[in-house]
Amino acid sequence: MTLKDTPEEWEIRASETPFVGNKTSVRTDEVVMPDGSVVRRDYQVHPGSVGVLALDDEDRVLLIRQYRHPVRQKLWEIPAGLLDVPGENPLHAAQRELYEEAHVKAEDWRVLTDVYTTPGGCDEAVRVFLARGLSEADGERFAVEDEEIDLEYARVPVDELVRGVLAGDLHNNCLVIGVLSLVAARAGDGLDALRPADAPWPARPFES
Repeated sequence: MTLKDTPEEWEIRASETPFVGNKTSVRTDEVVMPDGSVVRRDYQVHPGSVGVLALDDEDRVLLIRQYRHPVRQKLWEIPAGLLDVPGENPLHAAQRELYEEAHVKAEDWRVLTDVYTTPGGCDEAVRVFLARGLSEADGERFAVEDEEIDLEYARVPVDELVRGVLAGDLHNNCLVIGVLSLVAARAGDGLDALRPADAPWPARPFES
């Protein structure tokens, strides 16, 4: 048995989009099951996202704290954002988000992990990058709006973040996945063995 997710698509008898929002939509498909029955599946259609685990020379991760209305909480997160342009190179999007949200640039970029956030109800795919060699970005700071007006910033040691995740104090999926993947990579073949920043991403194909 090969332990690897594989593409597959069951027959769809009908499909409609009952809701279209600003960034995402809801789709309803009538899907044929293995026994021949047809069931309705509702799910959110999402453009995809990138996240950046930015690690400084003191082994601290750059975090932002932001209000998230659906869960009514302020969450500690890593810089992240949507793939706004179809086919956009995810590395370019990640570099943009790190600049816009933290006014930081990085010299070394690797792919840390790729995930589907909630595959039972949403097709969102996220690529989490590891960024090292951090420095202040050039130019003026990006003009923020909406929830980003209230952002807070911190640099937190990796060990402290791991404790927070396992204690149930930190909940943002990109932060949790990113930090635990970082620790696993270090315990395995090392960070330099991670995939290059331009590694293929079948979930969201892109131009180099």
